[in-house]
Amino acid sequence: MPSAVRYSWAVVIAASAALLLSGCRVPVTATAAGPSSPSPIATAGGGPRPVIAVGAGPQSHYSVEQQPPAGSCHYRYDHGQPLQDPTCTPGAISPAVTQANLKTTICREGGYTSGIRPSSYVTGKEKTLNAASYGYTGSMRDGEYDHLISLQLGGDPNDPRNLWVEPPSPGHVKNAGPNNPKDVVETELHTAVCHGTITLVQAQQAIATDWFTAMDILHLP
Repeated sequence: MPSAVRYSWAVVIAASAALLLSGCRVPVTATAAGPSSPSPIATAGGGPRPVIAVGAGPQSHYSVEQQPPAGSCHYRYDHGQPLQDPTCTPGAISPAVTQANLKTTICREGGYTSGIRPSSYVTGKEKTLNAASYGYTGSMRDGEYDHLISLQLGGDPNDPRNLWVEPPSPGHVKNAGPNNPKDVVETELHTAVCHGTITLVQAQQAIATDWFTAMDILHLP
């Protein structure tokens, strides 16, 4: 693994530990509406490029969305870290967030995500259904109902193609709640997008392809 990448993951692991010790957790929620036709999004660099869907964006009322059939989705792993099934969960973006309006959406002062999340009633039902989709049999307390493309990166709030039950990462203490370093990766990419280091699309593609290696994009020439 390149030294720059090793350094990045040292930062991620340290930050994750700090989050766990502080009791800080990313809320298990989602928001948005029904699926639309998949739309390819171009990106720079090599490697596989998932076809990211375009969702409906933030809604005033959210409904429980249909999930993939039970047992139809399969986890993948990268260095022990869980990855989503790219067929079931390719990622979906919100049309409300674009490169042109970053300052008034995800990069605005005061935050963006708190006002676009659906209720726990909606996400709780979806999480149970999605756990069956992935065959997740662990504690629901320890699995995070995760936006593959996070809301702070313009991910669609409730499109089923952007949500999955993410199992705990290695080293997890049972019944201690989620311990996913993906949350730190999302924040690092968000900071880079808002600082103009990378584009919104580059960040979205990187995390949809493999969140564990997504920060490699910060070290590309």
